[in-house]
Order: sequence, then C-alpha cells, then structure tokens
Amino acid sequence: MKPIYRGTLLFLALWLRCAADVSGQADTLRSLLRQFDYYRHRALQEKVFVHADRSFYLTGETLWFKVYCVDGTFHRPLDLSKVAYLEVMDRDRKPVLQTKITLEKGSGSGALTLPTSLLSGQYRVRSYTHWMKNFGPDYFFETVVTVVNPSRRLGPSPPPDSLDYDVQFFPEGGNLVRDVPGKVAFRGTDPRGRGIDFRGVILDETNDTVARFKPRRFGIGHFTFTPAGNRQYRALVTDAKDKVTTFRLPPVHERGYAMHLADTGAKGMSVTVRAPAGTTEPYAPLYLVVHTRQVTKVAQVRPLEGGRAIFLVDENQLGEGISHFTIFDGNKRPVCERLYFKRPTANLLIEARSDKGQYATREKVRLDFLTHDSAGQPVAADLSVSVYQLDSLASGEPTEVGSYLWLASDLRGVESPAHYLNNRGAEADEALDNLMLTHGWRRFRWETVLGGAPAFTFIPEYGGHLLRGQVTHAQSGAPARGILAYLSAPGRYPRLYGSRSDEAGQVQFETKDLYGSRDLVLQTNAQRDSAYRVQLDSPYAEAVSSVRLPELDLARSRQNPLRLRSIQAQTQAVYFPPSADRYAAPETDSSAFYGVPDETYLLADYTRFTVMEEVMREYVPGVQVRKRKGDFYFQALNRPRRLFFEGEPLILLDGVPVFRTSAIMAFDPLKIKKLEVVTRSYVLGPLVFDGIVSYATSNGDLAGFGLDPRSLILEYEGLQRQREFYAPRYDTPGQTASRLPDFRSLLHWSPKVVTGGGGKNGLDFYASDQPGVYSVVVQGVSGSGLAGSQTFQFEVQAPR
Repeated sequence: MKPIYRGTLLFLALWLRCAADVSGQADTLRSLLRQFDYYRHRALQEKVFVHADRSFYLTGETLWFKVYCVDGTFHRPLDLSKVAYLEVMDRDRKPVLQTKITLEKGSGSGALTLPTSLLSGQYRVRSYTHWMKNFGPDYFFETVVTVVNPSRRLGPSPPPDSLDYDVQFFPEGGNLVRDVPGKVAFRGTDPRGRGIDFRGVILDETNDTVARFKPRRFGIGHFTFTPAGNRQYRALVTDAKDKVTTFRLPPVHERGYAMHLADTGAKGMSVTVRAPAGTTEPYAPLYLVVHTRQVTKVAQVRPLEGGRAIFLVDENQLGEGISHFTIFDGNKRPVCERLYFKRPTANLLIEARSDKGQYATREKVRLDFLTHDSAGQPVAADLSVSVYQLDSLASGEPTEVGSYLWLASDLRGVESPAHYLNNRGAEADEALDNLMLTHGWRRFRWETVLGGAPAFTFIPEYGGHLLRGQVTHAQSGAPARGILAYLSAPGRYPRLYGSRSDEAGQVQFETKDLYGSRDLVLQTNAQRDSAYRVQLDSPYAEAVSSVRLPELDLARSRQNPLRLRSIQAQTQAVYFPPSADRYAAPETDSSAFYGVPDETYLLADYTRFTVMEEVMREYVPGVQVRKRKGDFYFQALNRPRRLFFEGEPLILLDGVPVFRTSAIMAFDPLKIKKLEVVTRSYVLGPLVFDGIVSYATSNGDLAGFGLDPRSLILEYEGLQRQREFYAPRYDTPGQTASRLPDFRSLLHWSPKVVTGGGGKNGLDFYASDQPGVYSVVVQGVSGSGLAGSQTFQFEVQAPR
C-alpha cells in the first residue's frame, strides 16, 4: 500500500474516532437536559409569601395576613393550590397556632388572635401548601414576629458575653482540591443568625499563615489560597471583643474538580474548571448546565486539557435572579456547583401616597396607588396594605415580596435581602456574589433528577382541602388495603366523601366548603368491614427547618412604650373586642352532594307517625321496606329502568352513612324534618350506590342518634372563615364627637386592593386618637409575575 493511502486511512480513522467522541458527548448532554426537563415538568415549584400587618404584637391582638402563592419559575400567581397553611411556632419549633385559608387565583387572607396564654418571645410564622410539603420545610415561607405578654414579667436579656458565634467556610464550586487555587467564602453569625464583625487568619499544620480575611458586611466575605495536599487547615477567628475561636476548614481533596467564575467584561463571564495534574483522563469531557429557576439557559461541553476546561457564558443568556452553574463529569455526575445572581430589571413599581402629610386625630386619610412596570406602563396588580404606628416597638424593616421572591425564597437565612437588591456598585456586586457562595443550595438533588420519575407523597389541593387518613387492622395495627372509608360532615347541607385505602392503608378525601369548626365522622362499613380501624392525619407539615429563633431582647428603653401600648390595647379590647368582629359569609354550595333528589318529603306536610316503618310504607313509594332474618333493609326504585335495585341504597342521617337499616327504623320519626330519595344509581369517587335515602333533622345535628361505636367522631377546624377588619368611621360630627376612646395602633389593614388596567386604585380610613408617625406598607404582585413594595409615613398630630 502506498504511503499516501496509508496516511489517508489513518487520518480517516482518527476523524471517525473524534466524530464518535463528539457525537457521544452531544448525546450525553442531550440526555442530561432531557432528564432535567422531564423532572422540572413534574416537579412544579410553588412559592408562598406572607404579608403580615406588622412584626410586633401583644397577646390578645390580632395578626392579620395576606398569602401570595406564585409559581417558582416566573413568579406569576398560580391557581393550582386552593389551600394555604399558616402556623405560628415557638422557640421549640412547636406550633401554638395553626390555620388554613382558601386561595383563589393565587392569593388569600386570614387572621389569628394571639391568645393571652402565650409567653413573651420571638415566634416563627411559616406558610406553605400541601404540594410544597414534598420538597421539605426549607422551602416554606418563614418570618419572625415578636409577641409580648404584658401580664407576665419579662425574663432577663441574654448576657452579651454568653452569646456564641459560628463561622462557616464555603469553597467555590463545593470542594478544596489539592494544588488548585480557589476562592473560599465565609460567613460568621451569632445565635440570632445575624452577621458579626471579626477578623481571621488561615493556618496550616505547621502554623504558617496562608491567608487573612475580614468580612465586609453581615459577616460575609471571601479570600483566595492554594491548598496543599495532605494538609488540614484551620481558621483562628478573633471577634469584636478579642475572643479567639478556632474553626476547621473543609478537608482538601487529592482528586476532584474545582471551579471559578470570573467576569470577563462586556456582560461576559468565564467558568474555569481545574483538576490536579495526573488525576483525570486526558481530554475527559466536562459538561456545564446553567439553569435559572429550573429553566435551562446554557448547556456546553468542553474537554479537560492540561487539567483545565474553560466555558464562556454571555450573561444575556441568563434569566434574572439566581442561576445555578453545575459541572458534570463524563458519567453525568455533578462534581461542582455554584450560584450566580443577575440583577432583576422586571419589577412592579408602586407609587403610594397620602393626600396629606399630617392629620388631626379622627381625620379622614386618603391613600392612592398607581402600579406600573419598569418602562412606566400601567400594570394591574393585587396589593395588600397595612398602616400601623411606627415606634420603638415596631422596629425593623418589613420583609419585601420582591426581595423574598428573588432571593430569600431560594437562599436560607439571608439577612436584610432588600439591601442586596437596592444597592449598586462594585462593592454591592461583590457582596451579592459572596452571598451566592455562602448560601448555595437548590430545590432538588441531581440524584433525584437523573434517577427517573420523581415520586411525590402529597398531591396539590387543586379541588379543595384534602384530608388524609389510614385504615388499619384493629387487632394488629397493620395497614389494611382495599377498604372503603367514609368521611362525612353532619349538617343541614350534607357532605359525604369516600376513599379506598391503598397498599399503605392510606385514604384521601377531597372536601368541599369545609369552613370553620365542624364535627366529622370517619368510618368504614361496620356491617362488612368491622375488623378495621380508621384514623385521620394532621394536614400540617411535621418537618421543621433547622433555623433557630433569636432570643427576645427588649431594652429597658422600650419598657415605657410597652407599658403604654399595653394600656391602649386593653382599652381597645374593652370597647372593640375581637368577638365583635364580623365574618364574610363564604360562597358555598347549599345543595346536597347528590344534587337535586328525585323525591322530597317535608314530613310536617303529612300526618305524623311515631314509627319510622309507617312513615316509609305510607309516604315513600320509591323505597320498599323489607325484612331479612328479623332485620330491616331497603330497596330503592331504579326509576330509569322502572324496577327496584337488588342491592341496598345508601342511607344517610344529616349526611352520615347509616349501615344498619334497623337502626334508622328504630329512630324517632318526629325528629326528622325532611326525607329525600335518589331513585337512580349514584357514583361518588370509588363509591357506587343503588339509590340514596337521606334523612335530615331540624338542626342537622343527628338529634341524639347513636352512631356505631367504631366510628371516629372528631371536631375539626376547617378552612378559616373570612374575618373582616373593623375600624370606626367618623363621617359625621356626631361620630367624631363620640366619647368612646380610639386607641388603635393599627389604623388599617386591607388584604385585597386591586389596581385595574390603568394601574390605579385607592382607599380611605380614619386616624385614631393616637398621635405619632404611621407607616404605610404596600406589597403586591401582578398577573405577569412582577413583584414590588412601597413604604412611606405620615403623621397624626395631637389636638392643640
């Protein structure tokens, strides 16, 4: 063979080998993206934000709140979950108050009266949906409120010298790797989770200093150094009181990858991945996947040449907010990851103003709102408005919906998130990048993404409030499979739900119009399934986040304002008690679950019998009364076929199934107000009935009927009824001259202020007898996902 042909064949073989490698790498990248896309379409993310009327309360006062529920990617109001859960938890992470509210098109509101049994302290307010429970408590909304019980003596403030602190270190990309220079971010916090001031040095095993560091703000900063192999590094940290504490750095890896993200100017950036020489296969492929809130923005593959791979990324490709940069090796294993933040430009701008800057007591206050986007175009938005007295007790900035959705919802424990968004410049950008390095986490595990279809325990409540329970064998307690369970809410408007237990014995009921405190009856058909026990699970999340609550520290300078506030609150409670609050009637379906019956009998229209058998035989031709071995049973007419069903119909008393016909036949018919009959087959989920015979008592309370002792009867707090905020009005001279004291510190709360297509709306209320400076806090979200806040003040002057 001639040399030219031999060379051509060699070149062709090499070209085919390279083409195969490139094709294989492209297939791997496509596989990664396909699996990620498959996961994100099945793991829809919800975010919840709660606007509380204020952050400081006395026991006996009311915590008013508005819940915003948006999708986790675009922050648009999400009409998926119809219920939100809100809890107030103490320092021991135990709930002291719990409630459920209805969500409509991604928003809802409610109120909780803080009981006088609460101890003074810091409390955690958290909120989530049923679907969010699949992803853990770290993704729930959380904020801290202060509650003071004025009838109990406050404990001493924590001594400053006893306050410990913690310093953590976060290598960029995740690991320190031998002989690879890297950036290490650090964060120092006190037990309250607040950043501290300190200085430190990094020492190796021979006590040589390899780096010095000091935070810029909020206890956060970074330093760079090149770790050597087989070394353990430690940090000597000196706090503001010259107390020295030792902290260990993460271990140095002999093998592995380190990444570094650098600004290349003109909206460009480079991602450099390094590995120690001789520890990886030459030209091994590495993959970069960048996603912004689970929407893929960048996907690249590069070979590792000379222990280094460089990816170039245009910032314009990224979405606004937090992006995840993840490096995968050739086996699709994530080996490095870090976060990057692109400042958002798409915000909801709220112009809120009062008609005056100063008001007299009991004078009308007018607020006007204008909402528009960054381009100045009017935008319709859903707003909530709180107006409260600003004093030494109501310290601290309110949590802003925009900074929460952009930052705090994805980063745990961010101190003053609004600071990072509202400041600009090189120092602010560095602080923001340090924040990304020290708070890196994600809403999923790549092992879950690459492992196939995700499994979820909790489904969204897109139809109504879901109640879950379990059916077990009465003797052994083992889960029972395939057993029908019945849940009913006795009342004038019967509600019945059915579920068949799965392999774990779990049953689930999707309820409707379950408002306020209700009695529920949970049972199986004791005539057929008498060997089983059924119980109801709590709908609230059991898992709690690891974030600690700070100690309550009320300075002596705040004692007098606290005493005055307590007197005013007690006076207000006497003249305007919470028990006098009004509740808006929820829109409920007043018909029975089976709709319009085929036959209805109002027994007051007939001659009253004292025996139920006579009532049924004389007045109800659609139901045959028969006996079998001494026990009664019914057969309902199948009207479409003009013959009687062979099976027995469902018998209800105020919506509760009665499985022994003889029991209802022994009941006093004089207690029955109405009888309804469904003369056709009826299907309710897994339940199929050969007709329905429904009895109703006058008050819908079973009128003393004895239920089966194996039934579970419990009082259940359903969805919260809509409580209306009340404030006196002074529209007339007579009202203004009223001698009733008005010591409101919360002048107004409005959870639903909707600006129309022109972006405008307004409201009015009256000042109280309390002179002082008042803060107006407005939060809101638009239908397109723009979020924003606005705060301003006005003054109420004392009479001269």
